[in-house]
Amino acid sequence: MSELDELYQYMVLDHNNNPRNFKKLENPDRAANGYNPICGDKITLFLQLTNSGNPGESLITDVGFLGSGCAISKASASMMTQSIKGKSQAEAEELFSAFRNMITKAPGSDEHNYDKLGDLSILSGVSNYPSRVKCAILSWHALRAALDGEGASISTE
Repeated sequence: MSELDELYQYMVLDHNNNPRNFKKLENPDRAANGYNPICGDKITLFLQLTNSGNPGESLITDVGFLGSGCAISKASASMMTQSIKGKSQAEAEELFSAFRNMITKAPGSDEHNYDKLGDLSILSGVSNYPSRVKCAILSWHALRAALDGEGASISTE
């Protein structure tokens, strides 16, 4: 097993067993539900937003999630919440796009911005398992729905 594979396993297991921001926010500004019918993953994402001082720009000052699912789904949600806390909505959207491109091996996938993704890049190996991609991206689609203010349930079908 390569060092990268070992690091991937360690990170997924650590975030699955000790998820960061695994909590319900008392008065969230936005929330969204996500469901992956293939694996049975379920998530509810909560966002607390604060005006950044720039017109039309909000900062994600707190984030939490609740739910159940496979280790990849839970680890991805945990890692995502860590990466977006303190970011503007625009920065969170950029992270969503970069993560989606990495995980789905979008055209130009060799040019991923791993510096922007940071620890999230450890999940790049999930792209080799198409049936698991929906597990890893579920929380990200819930984030997008919450940022868009949809508040609706999303599904990875």
